[in-house]
Amino acid sequence: MTSRLRCTNPLDLLGAFVLTLALCAAANAAQFSFAALGDTPYNREEEPQFVTMMAEMNHQRLAFALHVGDFKDSLTACSDELFKQRREWFGLSHHPFFYTPGDNEWTDCGRTAWGRRAPLERLAKLRELFFSQDASMGQRSLKAERQTARGYPEHMRWMVEDVLFATLNVPGPDNHRKDMPEEAGRRTPALLQWMHEAFRIAGDRKLPALVLAMQGNLWTGSRGYSDILAALAEEAQRYPGEVLVIHGDTHWFRFDRPLVDPRSGRHIENVTRLEVYGSPFINWIYVTANTDNGRARFSVVPGSQLMSDERR
Repeated sequence: MTSRLRCTNPLDLLGAFVLTLALCAAANAAQFSFAALGDTPYNREEEPQFVTMMAEMNHQRLAFALHVGDFKDSLTACSDELFKQRREWFGLSHHPFFYTPGDNEWTDCGRTAWGRRAPLERLAKLRELFFSQDASMGQRSLKAERQTARGYPEHMRWMVEDVLFATLNVPGPDNHRKDMPEEAGRRTPALLQWMHEAFRIAGDRKLPALVLAMQGNLWTGSRGYSDILAALAEEAQRYPGEVLVIHGDTHWFRFDRPLVDPRSGRHIENVTRLEVYGSPFINWIYVTANTDNGRARFSVVPGSQLMSDERR
């Protein structure tokens, strides 16, 4: 019996090798987008605009939406009725919807001109309405972990692709340090533990990016944030991936890299800050995460600009 040897063209082998590399690269690359917003709606005049904005987000392909707190102004009464209304509106999101508390809906409730309520009692009500399940709000849910063991269920954590997200209860303008230092003294170690765990998970799994979301602007110079900034700088310098910090409170859209190590004065290049719009500017941010071969990159577009471009 005569055997036949099949000679393979070396160029065919090279083409197959290149194709394999391309497929592997494609398998390691991912892209997704999510919405970031906060400090809205502040009053009855802004509520119709907020509902319209929610409808705009519902027409986008988003992994989830994230509200970083202050869903009312500091003068509006912190009533159960308003809390329930906001909860219902968040639930109308077609996408998973996450929220982290702002100062206006709990720490400031003892200073409102009428209908004063105890801050910790209001925080308990927020936990009951917004943080009672191990999942997001919205018509499509996304599973999440909560820091229930330490009594802070508002500290949540979830994954999308290879990016880890974590929320932290950091209220503006000073982490509640001036009015209730005892409360801040209990909560801050818990949120720092949650942040340290997030960095550990991201590092152990070799994730390319970690996103931290909170209400307070850490870069206002308030001493109430000093421990958080120091911990963030220490962790970020050990972590090889990208860190995105999303916050609100000062109502100024910013996308920059402001973190400096408070000990060395060294500028930390792998930490990006995104501050969302706030009242009276009713807008949201379309955030895109691109990951490829262990690296991550974030880009942002104002929601109003995105909608305008689509109408053209």
